[in-house]
Amino acid sequence: MDQRSKRKKAQRSKARKRTLLISTSAVLGTCLIAGAVYAGTLYFKAERALDQISASGSVPGETAGSASPAPAATETPAAEDEDKNKPLTFLLAGVDNRSGSGGTMNTDVIMPVVYEPASRRLSILSIPRDMKLTSSELGTHKANYYYAYYYAHNKGEDLSKTREYFGDLLQMDLDHMVLVNFAAFSSIVDELGGLDIDVEMDMRYVDNADGTNINLKKGMQHLSGKEVLDYVRYRKSNRGTAESSDFSRNERQQKVLNQILDKLDSVSGIAKWGDIIDILGDNIRTDIPKDQLVSWIMNYNNMKPAASELITLESEWKSPYVYANEEDLLEKLEKLRSPLGLPALDTSELKHDFGLVN
Repeated sequence: MDQRSKRKKAQRSKARKRTLLISTSAVLGTCLIAGAVYAGTLYFKAERALDQISASGSVPGETAGSASPAPAATETPAAEDEDKNKPLTFLLAGVDNRSGSGGTMNTDVIMPVVYEPASRRLSILSIPRDMKLTSSELGTHKANYYYAYYYAHNKGEDLSKTREYFGDLLQMDLDHMVLVNFAAFSSIVDELGGLDIDVEMDMRYVDNADGTNINLKKGMQHLSGKEVLDYVRYRKSNRGTAESSDFSRNERQQKVLNQILDKLDSVSGIAKWGDIIDILGDNIRTDIPKDQLVSWIMNYNNMKPAASELITLESEWKSPYVYANEEDLLEKLEKLRSPLGLPALDTSELKHDFGLVN
């Protein structure tokens, strides 16, 4: 081969290498640009969602502007200036704002929560929604009545009023309240493509008043968001199937939560984060200021619970109320309150407020 041919061959080889390099760079560049755009979109979505979550005056799931605006969030000291070992307390409540629910806004889930940063331990007390409670201001009602009342009569202060009421009831300060619309739960499950659940038994319950229609069969099956919500909420039956204990329901909730978290960590789940952020922004309200939420999110790896315990109350149904077991109630409340270093419970006041005295 003469020198001229060798030079042409070398030039073609270099050209192919340059083409390969350019092509590879283009692909990588496109991926990086797409990643940057996606990250930027997520940041924008997260910013918008946090604005909605921490400042919206409407019930999660309602159209914006359908309720009076909440007071502007007050600034709090930066997280690094706070006592990082001080336990945090919350009131977590879940509302059903479906069109068929009649707009009652009763809370299906009522859970005081204590988080210990030093041990990253989370303690959650589940208060049955039908539990008999007595308020000196509002009289005797089921536990799920109080948020609905404050929402109807104290818009803009509904979270703080509800938080203060349950704080007084439990004889402990509650720092914040988080209100979640059940629509968020079912929408997230649908966004993740549904869940594969081994349903333990047939579940059938119908309530035309609020649109509930639970109809699940025993066995492994792929459930939609609505069906998963029915699965975790099922308690009793009016169509011949067996009833569920609160203990079993708590186990179902934990099983579903673990599946959702696993899906969120998967490659396909990560691709859904943007839409899921939108769902959360539309379906959560809290009185936690936005800067505090951002601080906690940024420190998530250091704050995520290493251990959690769901504390349930022994109770008895005597229509129309659920009544707490006095001995168990005292034990469970002391357990929840123990990290806070509070004085002993005022038992006479507690028995009155939980309807344990005539």
